[in-house]
Amino acid sequence: MALTSDPSDLSRLDFSKRDGLLPAIIQHADTGAVLMLGYMNAEALRLTQARGRVVFYSRSRQCLWEKGETSGHTLILEAIRTDCDADTLLITARPQGPTCHEGTNTCFGDAALTGATRLGFLGELAGIIEQRRSESPDRSYTAQLLAAGPKHLAQKVGEEGVEVALAAVAESDAQLLSESADLLFHLMVLLRSRNLQLQDVVQVLAARHSGSKSA
Repeated sequence: MALTSDPSDLSRLDFSKRDGLLPAIIQHADTGAVLMLGYMNAEALRLTQARGRVVFYSRSRQCLWEKGETSGHTLILEAIRTDCDADTLLITARPQGPTCHEGTNTCFGDAALTGATRLGFLGELAGIIEQRRSESPDRSYTAQLLAAGPKHLAQKVGEEGVEVALAAVAESDAQLLSESADLLFHLMVLLRSRNLQLQDVVQVLAARHSGSKSA
């Protein structure tokens, strides 16, 4: 269940099992990757809600600490959920740099990223494309594409589709993957130019799948 920013929501949580602490699993809001595990007491959770940045309780130092307070690699809060027993937190956040102090994206090492979380990078890429909408076209290729408008982007998607088809019948696997990446990127930019996203396409696919199962 989701927690709101209302402090009264804390009354639903069971802090009694671990000396006033709850384990907090941090998940990337865009990719779904599990970034780290920390612990929160009631005050850390309250400060997280108030600041919009993730704050933990350090069991070794016995004090509160905000993730990234020295490195600048903060975790921007997206949502907080609790499990069915109300004694564990799942926090989705957007990391501002590597999460681990060793420089990796997750505290479990980048090798821990699964196929599913790597597919989740598409959500991160969508965020980058959105950022480029406000940038000057002379500073970013993506901004140039967005400034050119849907008609130009439609042409680019058509060209990239042909490249994928040609690579499929006459090129190596590596070339096919490269051309497919180009096609997917330009399709995402085209969708964004129409105020749509790839997740909207996924919704259509999911609806079709659901319909085919019930038919």
